[in-house]
Amino acid sequence: MRVVSESGLATALGRLPGVPRVVASGNHVPPRQALAVLDAALPEYRLYMLNAPHGIPDRPGVRYETSFVGAGMRGHPRLSYLPSRLSLVPVLLRDRLAPDVVVLHTTLPRGGTVSLGVEVNILPAAIEAARARGGLIVAQANRQMPWTHGDAELPVEAVDLVLEVDEPLPAAPVVEPDPVAATIGARVAALVPDGATLQAGIGGIPDATLAALAGRRDLRIWSEMFSDGVLALEKAGCLDPDSPVTASFCFGSAELYDWVDGNERVRMLRTEQTNDPALIARRPGLVSINGALEVDLFAQANASRIGTRVHSGFGGQTDFIVGALHSPGGQAIIALRSWHPKADVSGVVPLLSGPVTSFQHTAIVTEQGCAAVWGRDAVEQAQQLVDHAAHPDARDGLRAAGRRMGLPLP
Repeated sequence: MRVVSESGLATALGRLPGVPRVVASGNHVPPRQALAVLDAALPEYRLYMLNAPHGIPDRPGVRYETSFVGAGMRGHPRLSYLPSRLSLVPVLLRDRLAPDVVVLHTTLPRGGTVSLGVEVNILPAAIEAARARGGLIVAQANRQMPWTHGDAELPVEAVDLVLEVDEPLPAAPVVEPDPVAATIGARVAALVPDGATLQAGIGGIPDATLAALAGRRDLRIWSEMFSDGVLALEKAGCLDPDSPVTASFCFGSAELYDWVDGNERVRMLRTEQTNDPALIARRPGLVSINGALEVDLFAQANASRIGTRVHSGFGGQTDFIVGALHSPGGQAIIALRSWHPKADVSGVVPLLSGPVTSFQHTAIVTEQGCAAVWGRDAVEQAQQLVDHAAHPDARDGLRAAGRRMGLPLP
């Protein structure tokens, strides 16, 4: 590990031949300063990030690659979308998209170690893939990055060049859920027993679900990510004190970052661990809570595309749904609004308008109710969705469409 200035980093990056592939920390903590130096030093390169936010380098000569589209790449003409379950992205990086450069956002070194902090994700696999081909590992070492344990911790020998910075992390404001999200969250929470293991993402409905679990006890967390809702459960005494909070990245308030900093209760693991369906299936009573853009009368969910346009990608949803269904007492729940107010369309449709992201769920939950679909035949599934999940204004049309598709709905 060698600490360099911006000019020193630019010199090292400028020696890279051809059009290198760069893998960088994504989600909510991209290494913006190091990426700015890289962008100025390289006339052309490929940038692979998961869930890239706004503000990443964007100019001719920069080609985007991702398996989960974020706001910074969504709809971009230079985007190459590579469909992959999140658990398999490390394999993709090893076999098909080997990086020449990995740009990390880390803590400052301590005792021969750095921590990847709030985002571990695919980064350990990216480092290994780059090392296998003699690639360059760069760390933007931030004095304000929280220290986390588990696979987040790397020996300093794993990093070639370090650019030191001192800047606050982006923080998510804690927002009260709207009445519809609160209703959905309460309905989902009613399905979660004491002692369950939870996987939930970020957003109004997951936050509302976690808030509605304040009376539960001995809950465990095994998730791709977590936010302030998990901290609230910890404060309320809802979490099993003997079970670590396990995830691959987190995003939330400054208070959340203070809580995870150096916290032995929090274990950040690489994606191959958190999202492995076999490991998920070993968690007792794993309740997977995921969203969707739409579900259809065959109980299929589309969470990745609006029509033919990719919105995000299926990410880790399929990993957790498969794992949850194999977990003893597990449940795979899709939660969404029965009516999308902005688009003014039903969330329950006769047949998906885009590709299937996931199927064979335990239940579909909206503010209208809970459609229990697991273990029922196709007609019963459709009936449950119409009667208990669909908006009343959509039900007659769904019944008629179902009959045309061979589902004899009354």
